Amino acid sequence: MRTVRAVTTDELQSLIEDATADYAIGDSAGALEKLARATNVAPTSFEAWHALAEVNFSLRQLDAALAAGERAHALQPADLFINTTLSRIWMERGDKARAEHFGAQAKIQSWKEQLKNPAANEPTSL
Repeated sequence: MRTVRAVTTDELQSLIEDATADYAIGDSAGALEKLARATNVAPTSFEAWHALAEVNFSLRQLDAALAAGERAHALQPADLFINTTLSRIWMERGDKARAEHFGAQAKIQSWKEQLKNPAANEPTSL
């Protein structure tokens, strides 16, 4: 059995950022490899799972996107962005009811954020 070396928060963040940069320049395989490594060394990293869901979704690998999205959601079910991601995945998979469920959850989280900081939602004056 292979031992997984623990990584620091900074190392994990760098790995996720490197994967995102790889994806942005068209190296999908490199991005997926780095995100797989990130989720392997830090299985409780919401950011790594969410990034993996997004990359897989954009590559139309819907099963892998859903699996990663569900892992991220289990870690932070109230996150606006993972609920949006899951809504998009379910819509692409053709399950409108599940898509609407996660879309509604995202909207609720958005409203909660607005209520926490109403001043941020007011128009600025010139």
